[in-house]
Amino acid sequence: MRLIDKLKIFESNYVFIKWAMGGEYGKLKYVGDDYIEFDVVDIETMSYQETLLISSNLILEVAIGGPDISRIVAEISSQL
Repeated sequence: MRLIDKLKIFESNYVFIKWAMGGEYGKLKYVGDDYIEFDVVDIETMSYQETLLISSNLILEVAIGGPDISRIVAEISSQL
């Protein structure tokens, strides 16, 4: 199974993505065969900073769970 195929399951979830030029926490908006659309979340203010379109060939690592992801989800949920 390819990484992109697995990421399609986690669309609309908060994750940490590390790619060739950096790494950020955010929300997966769209996962396609050639790119992903990713909303970066500023950890300090819990607000959206920017939207990135990242080539799927550049993705090195994706963290789907963990204490940092849980904290982001809790903070965003409390602001709704």
